[in-house]
Amino acid sequence: MIGFTNIDGQGIEGIEKSFNAQLTGKPGSRLVRKDKFGHVIENITEVNPVPAHELQLSIDERLQTVTEDALDNAVIWNKAESGAAVLINIPTGEILSMASYPDFNPNNREGAQLDDFRNRAISDTFEPGSTVKPLVIMTALQQGIVQPDSVIDTHPFTLDGHRIRDVGYYPELTLTGILQKSSDTGVSHLSLAMPVQKLMDTYKSFGFGVPTGLGLTGESSGLLPKRRYWSDLDRATFAFGYGLMVTPLQLAHVYATIGSFGIYRPLSITKVDPPVIGTRVMPEELVHEVEHMMESVALPGGGGTKAAVRDYRIAVKTGTAKKIGDDGKYVDKYVAYTAGVAPASNPRFALVVVINNPQNGAYYGGAVSAPVFSQIMGDVLRLENVEPDGMPADSDHLLVMHGSHVAVPGS
Repeated sequence: MIGFTNIDGQGIEGIEKSFNAQLTGKPGSRLVRKDKFGHVIENITEVNPVPAHELQLSIDERLQTVTEDALDNAVIWNKAESGAAVLINIPTGEILSMASYPDFNPNNREGAQLDDFRNRAISDTFEPGSTVKPLVIMTALQQGIVQPDSVIDTHPFTLDGHRIRDVGYYPELTLTGILQKSSDTGVSHLSLAMPVQKLMDTYKSFGFGVPTGLGLTGESSGLLPKRRYWSDLDRATFAFGYGLMVTPLQLAHVYATIGSFGIYRPLSITKVDPPVIGTRVMPEELVHEVEHMMESVALPGGGGTKAAVRDYRIAVKTGTAKKIGDDGKYVDKYVAYTAGVAPASNPRFALVVVINNPQNGAYYGGAVSAPVFSQIMGDVLRLENVEPDGMPADSDHLLVMHGSHVAVPGS
């Protein structure tokens, strides 16, 4: 992330390159007249030097260390191809830590491969899988398609010759249950009940499809599809994270916006004072409702129990996405995600952990990236002396299944 300079002191990678002009300054110059003995007898013109600016990064050395250590160990343990993690200060938009593995030592680059120099947190793009499901539920609530206590028919069904089903069998689920069980059928029904542009607008407003504006060279803008025609299958899979590409940084930005209950703030790699007010992109009450539902994911019965942090409430979503091969077809390789905010009662930190192509048996986000999330977020909360907020208060909205009327939106 920091990068390095060449022998002339010019930044050629990372922050050193992105902020080279501020870090370098400009030398001064003077035009003089001398006598035959070489003595200066007249100053004709003089340009004062411009000193280099000090750059105070938002990166916290302690939090960067725990993030790097946990990510490195996870990639190695899971025999994965690579990994990335991003931690954001929600109230300010400051990046507190950003890790990428494989990496290199900028003070000793001997033996480093060219690929090691890439900051995967900003450059690598993947389909985000189930991590987008909270946005689908928010959009459905905003459009009045469902209410917070609605129950959805989640039986398997067929679209365009393809079977839409869940990992487990759940005939019906509440909205909380759709998140806790990560129901593809549930979000598919919600997506099919709304114009696809409504979901697209939510994805855009939360930060997908555009660069974050962080200012680092090599950042990808990801990809949102531009289709004239959307099949029902396209609309369904779009709701569980296929058909779009995002970077780990973009995903962290989305979750920081969830953690601020719908306020979209610009991100910064330098210290921010005072904090930017930001722009509201979703009603506060609605986002708060869904954020509370997300707490069920790390509770018993959820797909992200390994992301739980002792003594703290966390709102989290795991995800697993198949990778696309060189021929444009899906292959048996996976990306494991865990994204969330904490403490859930008053979110201060948003964290995303991405493990690319784990090959040690497990590959689901709840098994591979969730423990890394737990380790990093737990260390962050304790290092920052954040007061524990315990278990979530009892709420009907954390019900997963009950026997009331079952509805299929739009039916």
